[in-house]
Order: sequence, then structure tokens, then C-alpha cells
Amino acid sequence: MDRRTLLLGGTAALAASTLPVSAQNDGEIRIGFTYPLSGANAQTGVDAQRAFETAAEIINNDYDFDLPLAKGVGLPGLGGAKLRMIFADHQSDPQKGRAEAERLITQDNVCAVIGTYQSAVAVTVSQICERYQIPFVSAENSSPNLHRRGLKYFFRPAPHDEMYSAAMFDFFDAMRKKGTKIETLSLFHEDTIFGTDSGNAQAKLAAERGYRIVADIKYRSNTPSLSAEVQQLKSANADVLMPSSYTTDGILLIKTMAELGYRANAIVAQDGGFSDKALYDAVGDKLENLISRSTFSLDLATKRPMVGTINAMFKQKSGKDFNDLTSREFVALLVLADAINRAKSTDGPKIRDALAATDIPGEQTIMPWRRIKFDETGQNNDADPVLLQYVGGKFVTISPPQAAIAEAVWPMK
Repeated sequence: MDRRTLLLGGTAALAASTLPVSAQNDGEIRIGFTYPLSGANAQTGVDAQRAFETAAEIINNDYDFDLPLAKGVGLPGLGGAKLRMIFADHQSDPQKGRAEAERLITQDNVCAVIGTYQSAVAVTVSQICERYQIPFVSAENSSPNLHRRGLKYFFRPAPHDEMYSAAMFDFFDAMRKKGTKIETLSLFHEDTIFGTDSGNAQAKLAAERGYRIVADIKYRSNTPSLSAEVQQLKSANADVLMPSSYTTDGILLIKTMAELGYRANAIVAQDGGFSDKALYDAVGDKLENLISRSTFSLDLATKRPMVGTINAMFKQKSGKDFNDLTSREFVALLVLADAINRAKSTDGPKIRDALAATDIPGEQTIMPWRRIKFDETGQNNDADPVLLQYVGGKFVTISPPQAAIAEAVWPMK
């Protein structure tokens, strides 16, 4: 299969149209997606495709779910038009992302773009979308700086790393009140915008809340060795190790810790690779009781059966349960499609205005959020993070109290 282009469902048989995207007589709505579909992060891109396929299947067909556009076929505001998804491979390269976003807009005539997994790629892709007045929906990029650049066409339904980090420190504070010793932290983060912004957010919160950082290590992304860095972590022996790493680096970190005999008292991860099944397939036996922040909890299915049903649809396509990344990707497409439907147009500025007016109750998503409503910067501030703990080969929700189904196991086994 050509990894650059993927046609979904009944739209696959439709011939590519030369009409401008504003024309509606071809019966389809073209949306562009740019993800890593080759290289070290290719599996993340493939998983994203499956998440978007699941969302588009629900939108394009008739399902009895309490979700935007689930009931009925296609987008009623555009005469029942269906989504056509066009994927581009940015290969984890910001400049390749820039070029692919421009190609999606100028050649494939997409009316909006969703992406990109890595925040560094989101920087360049969102700039191109802004230039062409095409909405960019940041599905899972978590750098706080992304929504602070004055862009009008940038929208992020999910939390950013300052919100995630605050949830972590709220948890630490609560554990302290119960008598748990948490005084020292080791920060460990890669050198791209994701790791740098995460480390900065955590350092700021540590100073504000009275925690002492005994190691603050920035390493080169996709490095071949972490031996020197892990020796520093071992010497510091903090109460909590807080990694911000993508999958391959996360696997290398845990393997190197084992090789050098460093057993962390507790690991509280900034998601990234620590939400990826591939990481647990590789080193999960060394991660019992690891904690990771997240935006999604499958435990919610006990309160909203719809969540379990939709997860089963995704699992049939991917062989996996929703995780922090794929759940955000699923929601991102629903949010965008809802805005296009309300705009009754594929004109970029009209979709942008509809996104700005979005107000979706949390109960009409698969997330434990209050709602999806964007502020003037395009950020949703009502996306409430959760903390998950890896117990017996699966994740359980341990924080905040209103979402928790189990008490935290501390320290790690």
C-alpha cells in the first residue's frame, strides 16, 4: 500500500477530483493527515491511521452513539458528504512535514490538516496551514508553546504538558499528605521541543511546590547510548524518575537501567513512548507499577458503555486498545468533522470560525473531560488529565480521585 495516501471506507472508489476543495458536488470532504509512517516511529503513525479510520467509520455511517455525527450518514450540513482521508509521511522530519503539509493543501485540496505526533513537526506544519488559512488540529502534540504563537488556525482539543505536569504534582502533593516520602526528583528528557518543554514545565512546578531536583538530564533524541545518563540517574537516586521520551529512547532507557543495576523508586512518565504497546512488549517486565499521565482511561467504560464498544471497534482494526495517543487522535477527527458540518462549508476561514465556536460536553466524547471548548489561542483548557499505573500487564486509573478506580502502588516493585 502507498503509505502517503489512504482512502477510507466507501470513499475509496471515488476518483480524485480536480475541482477546488470548496466545491461540494464530488460528495466527499478531503482531510489531510501527516504522521511518521516510516522510520523508528512508523508504528505510531500506523496506529494513528487506525484511530482515524475508526472515527471516520462512525462519521460516515449510522451508529447509535452519543457522539458528534454518529447518528446518520456523513455530514448533514453538507448534504451527507463523507470524509476522505489523505495521509502523508513526514518521516519525523519537521522540514518534510512542512513540504507534505503544503502538498496536501495545494495538490490534494484538503480543507484541514490533522497531525503530527511530534511537537517539532507540528511547529512547521501549523505554520504552513496558517499561511494558507487552513485549520490545523493538533491531535496529540503536547508542547505548551504550540498554542502561544499567535496563530489563528491552530486548535488543540487535548491537554499540553503544563496541564499534564500539574496533574502529576497534584498527585505527588496528595501522596505526601498521606505520609509518602516524595522529596527529590530526577528529570530526564530528550532535546526536541517535546522534551525541552516538558522538562521546563516540571522544573517550574517543582520549584513552586517544594520538590528538589537532584538531576535534570537532557539527552540527544534517538541516541545510540544512554549509559552515561543512566549512571547520573543512578547516582542521584531520586524518589521519582520523570522521563519525557519517545518509544525507542524509552526502551533504551529501561534496558540501560537494567544493565547498570539502577532500579528507580518510582517512575512517573510524561507519556510519549510510555503509552506505546511496543515499549511494554519490549521491556514491560521491568515496568510493573510505572505511572504515566494520560488523557484517556479505558476504565471509563464502566460508566459509559459506549467507550468500551468504540474501543472494541478500534481493537478490531489495530489489535490494540485505545491508548493516550490513539484516543486523542480519534477525538480530534470528531471535533474537526463537527466543525466542518456546522460551517456547512469546506472553506478554511469558515471551518476556523466553527472550530472557535466548538462547545462539546465531555459526556459526548470517549474522554474523562469536562468539555471541548477552545480559548482565543486555540487551546482546550477543560481537558482533564488522568494518571494511570501499569499493574499486571494493564493500566488502571489512580488519579484524580473522581476518576480513580484503584489506589496507587508505591514504590515500584
